[in-house]
Amino acid sequence: MEETAPTITKTTCPYCGVGCGVLATVAADGSVAVRGDPDHPANFGRLCSKGSALAETIDLDGRLLHPEIDGRRAGWDEALDRVAETFSRTIAEHGPGSVAFYVSGQLLNEDYYVANKLMKGFIGTANIDTNSRLCMASSVAGHRRAFGADTVPGSYRDLELADLVVLVGSNLAWCHPVLYQRLAAAKAERPEMKVIVVDPRRTMTADIADQHLAIAPDGDVALFNGLLAHLAEAGALDENYIAEHTTGFAEALAAAWRLDMDGTAAETGLDRASIAEFYRLFATTEKVVTVYSQGVNQSSVGTDKVSAIINCHLATGRIGRPGMGPFSVTGQPNAMGGREVGGLANMLAAHMDIDNAAHRERVQRFWGSPVIASAQGLKAVDMFRAVADGRIKALWIMATNPVDSMPDGDMVETAIRACPFVVVSDVLGATDTVRHAHVKLPAAAWGEKDGTVTNSERRMSRQRPFLPLPGEAKPDWWIVTEVARRMGFAEAFPYASPAEIFAEHAALSAFENDGTRDFDIGTHAGIDAAGFDALAPFQWPARRAGETSADDIRFFAEGGFFTPDRKARLVPVTTTAPARVGEGFPLVLNTGRVRDQWHTMTRTGKSRRLSQHLAEPFVEIHPADAAKYGIADADLVRVTSARGAVVVRALLTSRQREGSVFVPMHWTDQFAADGRVDRLVPPLTDPTSGQPALKHVAVRIARFAAAAYGFAVLTEKPERIAADYWAIARCAGGWRVELAFAASVADWPGVADAILPAAAGTETLSFQDAVAARRRFARFSGERLLGALYLAAEPVAVPRDWAVEQLSQAHADRRARLAILAGRPGKGGEDKGAIVCSCFGVGARQIAGAVVAGCHTVEAVGEALRAGTNCGSCRAEIRSIIHAHRLQAAE
Repeated sequence: MEETAPTITKTTCPYCGVGCGVLATVAADGSVAVRGDPDHPANFGRLCSKGSALAETIDLDGRLLHPEIDGRRAGWDEALDRVAETFSRTIAEHGPGSVAFYVSGQLLNEDYYVANKLMKGFIGTANIDTNSRLCMASSVAGHRRAFGADTVPGSYRDLELADLVVLVGSNLAWCHPVLYQRLAAAKAERPEMKVIVVDPRRTMTADIADQHLAIAPDGDVALFNGLLAHLAEAGALDENYIAEHTTGFAEALAAAWRLDMDGTAAETGLDRASIAEFYRLFATTEKVVTVYSQGVNQSSVGTDKVSAIINCHLATGRIGRPGMGPFSVTGQPNAMGGREVGGLANMLAAHMDIDNAAHRERVQRFWGSPVIASAQGLKAVDMFRAVADGRIKALWIMATNPVDSMPDGDMVETAIRACPFVVVSDVLGATDTVRHAHVKLPAAAWGEKDGTVTNSERRMSRQRPFLPLPGEAKPDWWIVTEVARRMGFAEAFPYASPAEIFAEHAALSAFENDGTRDFDIGTHAGIDAAGFDALAPFQWPARRAGETSADDIRFFAEGGFFTPDRKARLVPVTTTAPARVGEGFPLVLNTGRVRDQWHTMTRTGKSRRLSQHLAEPFVEIHPADAAKYGIADADLVRVTSARGAVVVRALLTSRQREGSVFVPMHWTDQFAADGRVDRLVPPLTDPTSGQPALKHVAVRIARFAAAAYGFAVLTEKPERIAADYWAIARCAGGWRVELAFAASVADWPGVADAILPAAAGTETLSFQDAVAARRRFARFSGERLLGALYLAAEPVAVPRDWAVEQLSQAHADRRARLAILAGRPGKGGEDKGAIVCSCFGVGARQIAGAVVAGCHTVEAVGEALRAGTNCGSCRAEIRSIIHAHRLQAAE
């Protein structure tokens, strides 16, 4: 019998906005392997650590596989009827404004499109918003008021063609690693290319920077206003472009001149010499790209930051030409697509304006809808306020976890818990949000989804399924369509496939357009199922045949903006950095991502490889601040704001700016006792964009005085962990757990019994050193280690990676088991140190050893250990280890 040949499916990565192409190979035995698609123009075969580990995240562990109503299993008909009837009844009794959808950049364009159509065109309210509000709404607002449309002018290629790349509030190396790799490769090929990083933290992105500007939080407006003034004084303006293609220059320049160099230095926290060098480089380099991300957007002055950046590019005419322009990189795989279909509460579909009566009439006529939303709906923060105060009585959450990702997370959870009717359609059955749903709907996951996404450079790509739908899971577009039909709108929702929805989306983009709107993919309006299946990645605009030229890949080199007079608007901005530190809260908290985790870890938390790098929530603190508050490296720290507190591990680093701390946003109640950092963030938003300020929170820090610490490796996840602090992560063979106890425990054997896996015929070894207050427990079943627990009065000094490896090894020699109790490698064992290279499991100690042995370049370390030779995301960390150990050797 012939063996079935492997099948290879071209699809798209579901993580950040880079939109990398992926080849998913399903072998005859059903196993899946993932690699980068060498033909995809976003990544040309590269993948980051998260993308490389995608095959480790597609298991069914924890999956929601059947609809549930009030905690009991139900059939699809009953569940869909309940949703449709409750929404219809709520609308009839309280009006359309009493219901809302909160959706996600994890949805595909087709899912997004039908949800937006149902809410705005048939329910008749714009109360649909998306978690993309949290990542790029300020960019949208800045684009719209400057360009008249939410247009990203350039493409990824511009980063490689530029002579100067300015990265503002963007940790590209960790948050958009493949773009960083493209940039790093371009700089290596052309060393004369300059890179400037503007960020309060010296992130791994600064590894390739010629200049790092450790700007004060929210000092960006002052920095770029000062730049505009300098460009005028240096004669670096493009007077013709300003005159022919813009308005508002004089007003914007007058606003910029309100601060002199001393004022700019004071507002930015930078020295005059550093500012002057940045300004000189920008003024004297024609081919400049300014890349910005969450450090710009996630601010109460985010839109003004975007305007200040765009003003500098418009005033120099450096926009829309190769290697030039402002460039917003989005956080999610389909944040851009959500903007195109109207997934934001303040937009209509196809980049039309909800405040424009003609646009509303056009969309209503195209849809043939009985109503159309006549005003902007509730943006994310306001939406959950409305849930909390009872204005929203029925809420549908799709593919997102707002209890963990929204600011003021405890208030959001309380609001959802109290809402009369909550529907959640999601992949997992036990997130911090799903647990409060009255109706749970099992949705398709990556690998099962079928549709399109749009990346940060306006490139649409297919997500194709290569796995069958498990259990009773269904695509999100199907779920929304079925509810729409049950609400009485069957004629307008006839879809039997995502291809039909995409064709309608394309047709609307071209409907009565004639070049007056930027978003136009009309060439695909007649696409059929076969064409959709074969659809290759493309950038928009993609107008009907004969209407698109090669020049359309970039926007605005020759003007042609989408304002009424077709001219760009330079916007005067005078906002200064808001002061949010004061009595009792002297530090600024910045939140964000780490290299190997994604959002609230519903996907990446499944991968043991991705949990090796940073296995527990932490706070980055400058050593001077740590000394001031009596905090040592690896101590536990309570971080407190006016809203609440979290307990996280201290990571002391001079990369952090003094007076500021950083805590990642990924950890949830599923992975840590008290790590939900967004509970600390107040619901303060940008007044224009509605985007919350997630990177400037007033906090204080204090050492968490633990009476005892613990570390465990386990083959099974414990149902409950009775510790004041705990953080759990997957590892090879099971789970690893960090623990701490506020008070001494009388019954440590009882603690061990509660944590270590239980099975018939097990043997438990224990060790106690009363003088050193150390206790060790190891439980075996035959030759297999079921779990080991290490307890001490100080942070446990056991090599984590070595302890994890013991779960996968046989332990027949009873004497060798004593090494496990001792907590250190025996003869021939190795302590790798903290994992740096997730792809190959290479630790810091191994890299340091290679440096001592003579490997003084990243390439040499790669040849010796393979570290950094796959996805490349760890290369900056490898370089920092090389630098540190060579400095030590020179001392």
